[in-house]
Amino acid sequence: MTLKEQVDYYSEFEDWYFKIVEDFKFNIEKDREARDILSHILTNKGENWNLEKVLNSFKRLIQSKSTIFIYGSGPSLEITVEELIKRTEKKLFKDCINIAADGAMVLLKEKEIPIHGVFTDLDGLTKSELIHSDFIVVHAHGDNILKIEEFKDELLNLNNIIGTTQVEPINNVINPGGFTDGDRILFFLRSLLLPEQRLFLIGMDFNKIIGKYSKPEMVKDEEGDDVKIKKLQYAVKLIEWLQKQIKNKLYFINSKVVSKEFNNVSIERFKELIQE
Repeated sequence: MTLKEQVDYYSEFEDWYFKIVEDFKFNIEKDREARDILSHILTNKGENWNLEKVLNSFKRLIQSKSTIFIYGSGPSLEITVEELIKRTEKKLFKDCINIAADGAMVLLKEKEIPIHGVFTDLDGLTKSELIHSDFIVVHAHGDNILKIEEFKDELLNLNNIIGTTQVEPINNVINPGGFTDGDRILFFLRSLLLPEQRLFLIGMDFNKIIGKYSKPEMVKDEEGDDVKIKKLQYAVKLIEWLQKQIKNKLYFINSKVVSKEFNNVSIERFKELIQE
């Protein structure tokens, strides 16, 4: 089995997808159109780009450290990162793998924290920021077709790029499962993780307040609209479902409790865990 086949999760995720489509009234054909546009861009990268090679390189990177930090753009992101920097002088971030969901990578760049990967549908980043991550996982859906076309030249020039979709996967675009950029990271990583690796989630708040790093035009935290809040509620349900299927320990650092199924820990408790 190829690594692409291991990471593809469409058959298991299909029921969730159609439930989401029905609930949000998404256009399945638009999702397929977005997938095909992204696929065409990746095809035009030529022989210098090979999905299986990129996936294997990403897997080696993911497995190179015992601790993985996953960053969302929730309101607790900035204060949590600043507190951890204050206590560890950034050494902590250099000893782990740092994976950002979309605009969260902007904060990591500002704080000069290594960015090993970013999962994005391109609405939380500017073109110039893509080069600051070792790997880029770009998601195509019906609402970001214009963004994909706008970023076409940048995507053509990136070597370590992986394309994802929420409809049927094709030869060079994967469906790892997941809905939002944040929960999609967990779905994607599930097949790459070693059993002993631990995942710590920062800024994954999933509440009504949307962090200012969610969109380039935001200057402060704001209350999300009904659609955004419903998307985050789905993300919670999906992570609840997924974490029962993986053996790795999953911790939410310094976030408000949104599910009794999640293991929320304070920064003080995290300091103890990281030394165990």
